[in-house]
Amino acid sequence: MIRKVGAGIVGVAVAMALVWLVETIGHTVWPTPADLDTGDVDVMRAYVDTLPLGAMLTVALAWFVGALAGTFAACRLGAARPLVYALAVGGVMTAGAAFNLTIIPHPFWFSALGLLGIFAGTWLGMNAGARKETAS
Repeated sequence: MIRKVGAGIVGVAVAMALVWLVETIGHTVWPTPADLDTGDVDVMRAYVDTLPLGAMLTVALAWFVGALAGTFAACRLGAARPLVYALAVGGVMTAGAAFNLTIIPHPFWFSALGLLGIFAGTWLGMNAGARKETAS
């Protein structure tokens, strides 16, 4: 039981760490203005509309990579069925993305791409990380 839960926690932690890392790299390349009022929805919408395509794609890539690696790690470490870990890691990633998309206005294409990336990364991580049953 501890191995099952621990693997899920590690998977979520790996996912979150990689999202943070990739997004930090993106913020290094495309820094956020220091005087940006992040509490004003209209200001944030206007700011997001000015972001270059690369900045937006970096965030979508972060979500994909996080879901892929987190699900892979959980499936490799865990003792439960891979779908359990895919639902756990993918669910946390989807909830985090939905929260982000709710509080910061994004273009529709980005919302769709980001969520599809999470689903694709979760599915690929589950299939790549699933332990193969060996015949005894």
